[in-house]
Amino acid sequence: MWRAAAALARCLPAEAAHRAAVRTLQLNIGPKPDVPSLPLTVAGMRFDNPLGLAAGFDKNAECFSGAMRLGFGHVEIGTVTPLPQPGNPRPRVFRLPADEAVINRYGFNGNGIEYAARNLAAKQHRPAILGVNVGANKTSADPIEDYHVAVARLAAFADYITLNISSPNTPGLRDLQADQLLQHLLAAGRSGLAESGKKIPLFLKMAPDLEISEIRKIIACCIDHNVDGIIATNTTVARPKGLASPVACEQGGLSGAPLFAMSTAVLAEVASLAKDQLTVIGVGGVASGWQAYAKLLVGADLVQLYTGLALDGPGLPATILFELKLLLECDGCADVATASGKIPNARDAINHSLHLAQSAGLQVAEPKLYW
Repeated sequence: MWRAAAALARCLPAEAAHRAAVRTLQLNIGPKPDVPSLPLTVAGMRFDNPLGLAAGFDKNAECFSGAMRLGFGHVEIGTVTPLPQPGNPRPRVFRLPADEAVINRYGFNGNGIEYAARNLAAKQHRPAILGVNVGANKTSADPIEDYHVAVARLAAFADYITLNISSPNTPGLRDLQADQLLQHLLAAGRSGLAESGKKIPLFLKMAPDLEISEIRKIIACCIDHNVDGIIATNTTVARPKGLASPVACEQGGLSGAPLFAMSTAVLAEVASLAKDQLTVIGVGGVASGWQAYAKLLVGADLVQLYTGLALDGPGLPATILFELKLLLECDGCADVATASGKIPNARDAINHSLHLAQSAGLQVAEPKLYW
C-alpha cells in the first residue's frame, strides 16, 4: 500500500506530494521495518541509531510518530513560529529530478506554536528522540523575542530544541548569525528554556553559505554561551555550475545532491572548531549509507536527511541504516562513535566512504559532487 502511495506522490506537484506524505504518515501508513541497532549517546540523549529526519518535513508536529516508525533514531519537527503564517506565495517548491535536488522557498509556513503544542501534547510516548525547531515570524517586530517565546512554550514537549536562523526564505533571518545579534539570540533561547523549567540541549542550525571567519565566530559564540550543538547545514542559496534542471534558477534554498559536498566541507570545519565541546549534526544531500558515513567520518555525531526521503520514498531510512552498519563493519569501526572524526578532511572522507561502499558491493553510481 505504501509503495503505491509513494509512487502516486511522485506524480503530484511537489507541495501537494509533501502534504500527501505528511497525511500518510499521520495515518501510520507506511513501512515499519526492522532496522539495525546502532545505539549511541549524544548530548545526554540515547539514540537507537544516528539517522534523523531534519526539520522542514513535519512543520506542524502532525506526523512525527509515523516518521519515527520508518526507522529514524530522531525526528526534528518545525520550523515552528510563535504565530501562524501562510509562508511565501505558491509555487514555492520545485523538483530538480536531473540533479536529484529540490528548491524550496516555503518561508516558515505553519500553524504556530499553539497548534504544534496541542499535537505534541497528544503523543508524548514516542519510540525515538524528538527535536523541536523554532524560528521567527516574517513580520515580527522583535524576531529575537520570537525565539524566546517559542522555546518557552514548546520545550516541555521536546528532547532538544533547535534555533533555526539559517533559512534563506525569511528576510533578515540569516543576519542573526552575525556576532552581536547571535549573542542576543542565544541568550533568548537560554532564557526560554529557563522559563520552561526544562533542562534539555539547545542546538543552533547554521547556513552553508558562510566564510570560514564567520563560521569561527559562530562556533566561538556558541561555546561561550553554552550551546550544546550545531546542525550543519541548512539549504544553500548558491547554484553550483552544472545543474541541468530548467527550474534551477528559481529563488529559494537548494537541497539534495548538489548540497552534499558543500555541506560536508562546512561540517568538517565546524567539527574541527568545535573540538568536542559541541555536539555536531550533519545534514545536506544524504540519500545513501555512504553519504551518511562520510558525514560521520568528518566529525558528525548524528546525521539528518529530508530531501532524500522526499525523492526516494519511505523505505530510504532503513536502506541507509543497513548500508551504514555494513560500512562500519567493513571499516573496522565497532560503533558509530568510533567512526566520528576518523577522517577530518571532507574530500578524503567522501572518497574513502564512496570507495568503501563500492568495495563492499553496494550499488553506488559515481556521484557528481559539485565542489
